[in-house]
Amino acid sequence: MSNKMNKAGNFKLIQAIIISLLVIFFINISLVSAFAGDLDEIVRYDISASVNDDATVLLHYHVEWKVLDSDSEGPLTWVTIGIPNKHYSQLEPLSDTIKMISYDDNSGSNVRIDFDRAYYEGEVVSFDFSLVQDYIYSVNKFEEGYTVYSFTPGWFDDIEVDDMTIRWEDASKAESWTPDCFMEGNSLVWERSPLSEGEKYTVTVTYPNDAYGFDLSKNIEESAEDDDDWIYALLFLVLLFGWIVVGFIRIVSGIVYAAGAAFGTGPHGKKITRTKIVYYDKCPSCGAVRGDGQTKCEYCGNSFIKSKETITEKDIRGKEKEAANFKKKGVFRYTDDPNTFISVNVISVPKPRRTYSSGSHHSSCAHSSCACACACACAGGGRAGCSTKDFYKTNLKLRMLKNK
Repeated sequence: MSNKMNKAGNFKLIQAIIISLLVIFFINISLVSAFAGDLDEIVRYDISASVNDDATVLLHYHVEWKVLDSDSEGPLTWVTIGIPNKHYSQLEPLSDTIKMISYDDNSGSNVRIDFDRAYYEGEVVSFDFSLVQDYIYSVNKFEEGYTVYSFTPGWFDDIEVDDMTIRWEDASKAESWTPDCFMEGNSLVWERSPLSEGEKYTVTVTYPNDAYGFDLSKNIEESAEDDDDWIYALLFLVLLFGWIVVGFIRIVSGIVYAAGAAFGTGPHGKKITRTKIVYYDKCPSCGAVRGDGQTKCEYCGNSFIKSKETITEKDIRGKEKEAANFKKKGVFRYTDDPNTFISVNVISVPKPRRTYSSGSHHSSCAHSSCACACACACAGGGRAGCSTKDFYKTNLKLRMLKNK
């Protein structure tokens, strides 16, 4: 028994070291690619969720993906979209733009989408798919007698999402939910506009334990087993040592990065994204008067949004000087027009201290949207979408995406 345990421990040690070396390698790639231009933009990202009688959740995804650059890394031919975990079933494509759909857990819990053709700069590919998800709730999590669903859609580390909507269908049995949202009939609707690169958004919905067929054995696991803690401590030490070596190599080659640039231990600044939103005072479809805070008509479902534009630094120095006064996260009334608002999003970002030698530096994985979250294979000019890394830790893994 002792020999078997020693062998198992040695295997985990070797595994941790190999993983560490791979992570260090791909961190280097992502540091260089971080300074490349944006290749893609998510125009719309909509997810609807419907709870089944057995407490599983039917998820429907709708994505509108715009190609901004098809020269640097080739046209868009495939992407990956993160899903909660490996406990899924009935994965189905729902649009003709999807040539093939499959589950890929090599870089976390992801669905790989291969498109019907290559998409080039300026084109938008719209695609839909659905699946049934399990292991997405916790029984008696905060209070005895109540079960909590927790859902974080897959995020995009290097791509901004213009509009995201999460719709929780038929929540008539729900006891409570977070964060605040508006209701359409019996459905809960959360909207975020925009989501910055790497921004995550989590919603929870709480039900009485007798609302559905909840299974105690399917609870979301909150943490990994204590027996594996030493592996992650070792992983951190190897990463730290490897980063020191990488830093030395970059100094010699003329490209110097502060150690804090990758791990967030250095100086930080704020990235502020401001979006000006103008609403119709009445629904352009049915004429219903827009209520306070409404973004969609409660009668016909039509959007009240008349226009939406991102306020750039150039705009702030010119026609939108007033926007510079808004530096806190939230939605605020803007100008004297009662229908004009400004949505402000603030995230903390590390300030890399760097100098460049002459010439330019590019990475063959410059379009990877996952940065340090995963290692994305760039073969064939495909993009890698988001990496969720198993949000709910039902099967904690540290694998890297292998070349296809």
